[in-house]
Amino acid sequence: MISIGQTYELEVIKAVEFGFYLEAENLGEILLPVKYASADLVEGDTIEVFLYLDSEDRPLATTQKPKARVGEFAYLKVVDTTRVGAFLDWGLDKDILVPFAEQHRPMEVGHCYLVFLYIGDIDGRITASSKIDKFLDDERPHNFKPKQAVDLIIANTTELGYKAIVNHSHWGVLYKNEVFQRLSFGQYKKGYIKYIRPDGKIDLTLQAGQETRDKYARIILIYLQKQNGFAPVHDKSDPQLISELFGMSKGAFKKAIGGLYKQRIISIEKDGIRLLED
Repeated sequence: MISIGQTYELEVIKAVEFGFYLEAENLGEILLPVKYASADLVEGDTIEVFLYLDSEDRPLATTQKPKARVGEFAYLKVVDTTRVGAFLDWGLDKDILVPFAEQHRPMEVGHCYLVFLYIGDIDGRITASSKIDKFLDDERPHNFKPKQAVDLIIANTTELGYKAIVNHSHWGVLYKNEVFQRLSFGQYKKGYIKYIRPDGKIDLTLQAGQETRDKYARIILIYLQKQNGFAPVHDKSDPQLISELFGMSKGAFKKAIGGLYKQRIISIEKDGIRLLED
């Protein structure tokens, strides 16, 4: 079933002066205004479009790319406030509304907020809410597995570290003693499932595991071989210097040289790391 608020590949079934009608199955024929169509679009072509409602509640198609679809979270900027609520820029010509009742705190123009997109029960319009907790049910079963790659949105901080939204569906935690980079509210990150606790809660990591550590170790070894076996950096060095030399974070560097040290491949000295002779 085709739904408002999602992206689809639809067929052009009719061309008119003001646009093209697309076959949208259960939603019938939906207009793609001419301003969103390429000059070479013709009947019989298929085109990727996003579906939403116009000001008269009619389904409409656009080739503009929204920053989020229905059922997803996004960090969006307020562009206007009116007597009905706040309007956010979500990538389309028509801004999205956050009603006053769906604002966690009063929204201000120019500020960004983490919101969830849903279909309103009364008017059927795509609506946003900054009351994100009510859309994340930690009691809902999930099928996440350790080492699984996931999409994260950094939501807030706790004493333990950072709470992140995992694949737009569940809360997870990044522990601060395992994060070696600056994270900010609303930031999108690639992450990994580290551990599923007995109660179903999710522990996360930004590290890809042994495969990535091995890759970083190879980079360090190649550098040492090219530099007569020595690099003037160690686990106390400035993160910027490490990034410039090896193209990795300080956290990744520390894990890699730690592994090399345990394997007796390198020594860690006061002024740097040294490749040991066979």
